[in-house]
Amino acid sequence: MSLSSMTGFARVEGAEGGARWHWELRSVNGKGLDLRLRLPPGFEAMEPKLKAIAQGAMKRGNVQANLQLTRENAANVPRLNEDVLKGVLAAVSRLRDHQIYLTDSTAEGILSLKGVMEAGEAEEGEEARAALEEALVASFAEAVKALASARDEEGAKLAALLEGQVKRIEELTGEAAASPAASAEAMRERLKRQVEELLGASPALNEERLAQEAALLATKADVREELDRLGAHVEQARDLLASDEPVGRRLDFLTQEFNREANTLCSKAADVALTRIGLELKTVIDQLREQVQNVE
Repeated sequence: MSLSSMTGFARVEGAEGGARWHWELRSVNGKGLDLRLRLPPGFEAMEPKLKAIAQGAMKRGNVQANLQLTRENAANVPRLNEDVLKGVLAAVSRLRDHQIYLTDSTAEGILSLKGVMEAGEAEEGEEARAALEEALVASFAEAVKALASARDEEGAKLAALLEGQVKRIEELTGEAAASPAASAEAMRERLKRQVEELLGASPALNEERLAQEAALLATKADVREELDRLGAHVEQARDLLASDEPVGRRLDFLTQEFNREANTLCSKAADVALTRIGLELKTVIDQLREQVQNVE
């Protein structure tokens, strides 16, 4: 089986030039594919490429991607803060207008004032920047591949669990079909008894009204249609579990159909044994639906 889960985690490390980084990707259940990126300032331009990579590998799930980036060998170089310098020089000029002269108003003294000089990283060339972004995108693609692999591994475990639940639904459907209360003879006897009770309560019923009431009672007593549909749903579920396509949405819809038939079976059940089977069916179907929420 090639079922994929929407739950997974991946971490990938990388390096380029003087930069080192790691990607962390986490995926949980979601109605569609929702990719949320946390990137360092200045790397927002990569987002379209990153989203395209994720969309090519996954169809559903809430995915959080976090990039931690450090520059190990970036040399700190002094950088002149032009705005602060202009403010300092304007203040010195005004003091001189008032015949006030500063003894340390030399270039060295001014540059030593707080804020005039700042520590900054060496400017990165366009080629180096492009190479870094290319490496980051390639590393993200590797992380997405690892996340998809983790989701596939989780999906394999999930598939085994779902197959067991579908098998149990099939077994319970067979038990219901084999139940004496579901046999044609039992239904005839039950219908005969109900018609007799109906005639006893309303002896004046005409033949047309009696036929209508008898047909209604027969419909309420017959569970074979529900059992046939449950059997068909079992086959469809197995086909979906063996599919190479994302089937989470279709499986979710199918569990609703399973539940509808189980509810009708319980409402038609005429004895305790058939009611017990119907209730157990509902329990297994609820468990199936809960697990299906994890399927991509």
